[in-house]
Amino acid sequence: MRRCPARFIAAPASGQGKTTVTLALARRHRALGRKVRVFKAGPDFLDPMVLERAAGSTVYQLDPWLGSEAHCRGLLYEAAGAADLILIEGAMGLFDGECSGADLATLFGIPVVVVIDASAMAQSFSAVAHGLVTYREALPVAGVFANRVAGERHYGMLTEGLRPGMRSLGWLGRDAEIALPERHLGLTQADEVGDLDRRIDRAADALRGTVTELPLPVAFTPPEVEEQRALLAGLRIVVARDAAFGFLYHANLDLLRSLGARIEFFSPLDDGRLPEANALYLGGGYPELHLNRLSDNLEMKAAVRSHHAAGKPIVAECGGMLYLLQSLTDVHGRSAEMAGLLPGHASMQKRLANLGLHGVELPEGRLRGHTYHYSRLRTPMAPSACSEGTRRGRPGEPVYRDGRLLASYLHLYFPSNPEAAARLFAASPASTPSPVLG
Repeated sequence: MRRCPARFIAAPASGQGKTTVTLALARRHRALGRKVRVFKAGPDFLDPMVLERAAGSTVYQLDPWLGSEAHCRGLLYEAAGAADLILIEGAMGLFDGECSGADLATLFGIPVVVVIDASAMAQSFSAVAHGLVTYREALPVAGVFANRVAGERHYGMLTEGLRPGMRSLGWLGRDAEIALPERHLGLTQADEVGDLDRRIDRAADALRGTVTELPLPVAFTPPEVEEQRALLAGLRIVVARDAAFGFLYHANLDLLRSLGARIEFFSPLDDGRLPEANALYLGGGYPELHLNRLSDNLEMKAAVRSHHAAGKPIVAECGGMLYLLQSLTDVHGRSAEMAGLLPGHASMQKRLANLGLHGVELPEGRLRGHTYHYSRLRTPMAPSACSEGTRRGRPGEPVYRDGRLLASYLHLYFPSNPEAAARLFAASPASTPSPVLG
């Protein structure tokens, strides 16, 4: 067993300021010389990018459905042995989702800090806080925190009606200089925000109250872990990582390494060649924001096609799949030619096309993941499989195969089935399906 102070940062809904408060706490404690580890609840790529900047360490996702309770417990146990403080940022509202923030906090015994946007309320703050804190009896609660407060007098009005026993941990004022820019999939990527560190520092300095104190330790127990076989020993997997392709689970890369693979990164935007590799991994991102650069990099597109022609594995997820199509059109109607490995065209739209947790049965085994995209795909290819969402009524995501190429809107979470993930990248496949035209 390991013990480490920990807090779960939650809210009644999205947009309340959970990320800002988590960033501020991580930076404040780092400034005091403490080692901070931060996690993000649920499948999210963008929040972890900015959280890593504040924490100075890798941010992993926690989702027992995606990776199992034992997987999450192992991540927390490892962090507890290396950190002075663990922070977990929730997703959406405290009780939202298949495995909600309340579920996670209760499962691992981590006290919840309830962040409430108080900018448009006064005494009703106490009523909202009371409802959230008492809705589930077993929920461990540290206290409530007021965000976007006008000042000391406003904070006094917010907290004067709190019930006995409910702790007010402090507040953060309204300040446009600490707000984080957003776009259609969420926050703007950390590397694109030129003054991100200044914003984080400003938020950290503006924290008021006892929320900045080190909380009591939480006990973390080790999981039972199966030893990974080196199923990918000696293989080199090249992974796209740049401003267009930044949506990567650290846990996926860790797993591939634990299976024996060597990971090397490259940029479809800037590199003129593809590194020598046994397999290629194209994750998601924002290819629609870099149409001309992707289209004009003829050498890279030719290299990707040559890799495929040689019968080597390619796993392409969401934005990675869009890059392999014949063309991609952005939300303004601008189109550009992509790599042309898959017949079809995709167009960005302003409405969300699909969202949610999904499982999919593949010849390699069953894998879990999530989908979140605004584009629509038109292709003559017939899917080889289709995912199933955890919520009824959600459309499944087609999976397209062409030899060793697998492409889908799904962002797969490899720890959900390590052996299946290994088979996707292995040099010798069980089968090599060809594309089926509809």
